[in-house]
Amino acid sequence: MPPPPAGTPGYMGWHELMTSDLDAGFAYYARHLGWSKAEAIDMGELGPYQIFAHEAVPIGGMMKQPPFIQVSHWRFYINVSDIKAAQNEVKSGGGEILQGPMPVPGGSWVLQCRDPQGAFFALVAPQ
Repeated sequence: MPPPPAGTPGYMGWHELMTSDLDAGFAYYARHLGWSKAEAIDMGELGPYQIFAHEAVPIGGMMKQPPFIQVSHWRFYINVSDIKAAQNEVKSGGGEILQGPMPVPGGSWVLQCRDPQGAFFALVAPQ
């Protein structure tokens, strides 16, 4: 079954790796999944944010984890159609807003949250 169209609500819209070794992390996934490098965004003191692509379509980004993050990990951004409505749903459902909504390169908006059980999740929506 083919993947749903980009931006379909309820599906993963972005994949993000925070890693202790950006070069080794990228090399591993490129070798095993065939990902290629796309644009790299200078994040100042945080270093580059390396966007990666699958079959020339950007699907996520990788960066060196900041000192305050103790362990390498993946973050997944779930597509929603309206970031403000999603923010209200998170709050009314007992979740917590950790950061955002905030614009990101490319014109989307993201919202980073914690569910009532303490699990991290993130949302992404078009403008």
